[in-house]
Amino acid sequence: MRAVVFAYHDVGVNCLKALLAGGIQVDLVLTHQDDPNENVWFGSVAKLCEERGIPCITPSASELAEWIPKIRGLAPEYLFSFYYRHMIPAELLACAKIAALNMHGSLLPKYRGRAPVNWAILHGETQTGATLHVMEERPDAGDIVGQSVVDIGPDETATDVFSKVSRAAVDVINEALPKLIHGVVSKRPNVLDQGSYFGGRKPADGQIHWNQSAIQVHNLVRAVAPPYPGAFTHWQGHRMIVARTSLKGPFPGQLNLATPGIQVVDNQAFGICGDQKAVAIVEWFPANS
Repeated sequence: MRAVVFAYHDVGVNCLKALLAGGIQVDLVLTHQDDPNENVWFGSVAKLCEERGIPCITPSASELAEWIPKIRGLAPEYLFSFYYRHMIPAELLACAKIAALNMHGSLLPKYRGRAPVNWAILHGETQTGATLHVMEERPDAGDIVGQSVVDIGPDETATDVFSKVSRAAVDVINEALPKLIHGVVSKRPNVLDQGSYFGGRKPADGQIHWNQSAIQVHNLVRAVAPPYPGAFTHWQGHRMIVARTSLKGPFPGQLNLATPGIQVVDNQAFGICGDQKAVAIVEWFPANS
């Protein structure tokens, strides 16, 4: 079986390795050039392709259509998308003789769209996962081919959970591959009205609003903790990145729980929240450090 793969990030690296190990012939990989303004903390698909001798290109979104004749000429049985950031045009999806499949970092139909791991943590979910599904023009809307569940611990950050999701994605690929290699794509409906859709997140979305509840603040900190841009607040004229918080205490008795905001007791910072509960600020630093 031959495939063209669109891939980026750790999920892209790990799932591409799984395809190759499973006997899929990858004739072309499309990935992204790293953004110099982004904190690139994840694996490189381009480097993996160089090591394995796989042709690799980095077209912009507007250039994808130019590659339709080339990809159609390769006559791949499958197109795979593993954390590729551009929407793939329908004309490209149609190049797959059997199916075009995407790996999404949530338990579809929940958390369709961008930044699914971050959104799941922000909303206090205790589980998420990885879902392989059929690609269609609407994002993350096609039938489900495979799925694997991971737990989210109460103090785990987006990076912690993303590592779990990356491993789960490989499990999904490995489970699906025996059938895919024989041209069989087992599917079940992706019932969209039982799920949710969320857009991308910006660094400005990390601002802490102390009138929210303690659990909401804690979840925000976990959801965007470094190497993501980080939750932030202002204290003594400085913008501070709050990298880690705790709900466990113990909390000093002299905290004034009636006034939301930062309080420092014995050189320990605490955030007083709108539900008159506190979070301990375990790690924070100036935003420009």
